[in-house]
Amino acid sequence: MTAARWSGAWARPLKDDRGPAEVDVLVPTVGRPAELATTLAGLAAQTDVDLRLVLSDQSAGRDAASEPAVAAMLRVLEAQGRPVTLLAHPERRGLAEHRQHLLEHATAPAVLYLDDDVWLEPGTVRRMLDALRDLGCGFVGSAVQGLSYLADVRPHETAVFERWEGPVVPEVVRRGTPAFDRLSLHNAANPAHVAASLDVAPGSWVPYRVAWVGACVLYDRSALEQVGGFRFWDALPPQHSGEDVVAQWRVMERFGGAGILPSGAVHLESPTTVTDRRVDAPDVLFDDHETAPHRR
Repeated sequence: MTAARWSGAWARPLKDDRGPAEVDVLVPTVGRPAELATTLAGLAAQTDVDLRLVLSDQSAGRDAASEPAVAAMLRVLEAQGRPVTLLAHPERRGLAEHRQHLLEHATAPAVLYLDDDVWLEPGTVRRMLDALRDLGCGFVGSAVQGLSYLADVRPHETAVFERWEGPVVPEVVRRGTPAFDRLSLHNAANPAHVAASLDVAPGSWVPYRVAWVGACVLYDRSALEQVGGFRFWDALPPQHSGEDVVAQWRVMERFGGAGILPSGAVHLESPTTVTDRRVDAPDVLFDDHETAPHRR
């Protein structure tokens, strides 16, 4: 493990013989410089894990990296010794295509898909990577939580919480299955409330069963690529949602997947940039007979 360089070493020359990082953090962004800067600030606080940032920008007019707050956080990451790869990807073919574009630039054994409106508590990525390795599954997620709901306790939504006991094994999740009902666990501030009830020691984590996890998911890159990644993008119209659900369900079927608590991921609660949700990717790509894009 290579930790981030502390500020006393920022001005020293960087070694040019560094191999792949432990984690490639893949961040898609479009038109949200304030949120992106906050996300990058949280990433810079992950000083106990060796990571590389791959940022793909679909902003119109002005690139995100030129915004002062974003540029400052990119400079911090580079001063810490974290490689930064900036990609311009102006043609918008949908969320799945953008995620596949990021995956094709990944080299680390683990890839963290992190949305551009999520702040991470220090130590979050390290916990996720430790969990991914210890559990030996295809992905580990830290569900985002909206802290404006911290006083809104919802036992009727958290009652479906089920801790993973023993190894994480493959499972099938679809609409109408009991596993699908786990989606309520990630509403509002439910992850924080469940974590508080578990009384987890600082730095530790508890794995649990999920329907899927949005916005902050660490994959074993090989597992994700073996199920095709997000190459199903061309089976969807540009305006769609649920692409992360498709990828995770496919990984879960072969390799298993889990969430961990405490999460450490905080949703900034900004308005979504995905306003047209009439096409839900799982409805298009899952039926009784798997579609051709899955077999590729």
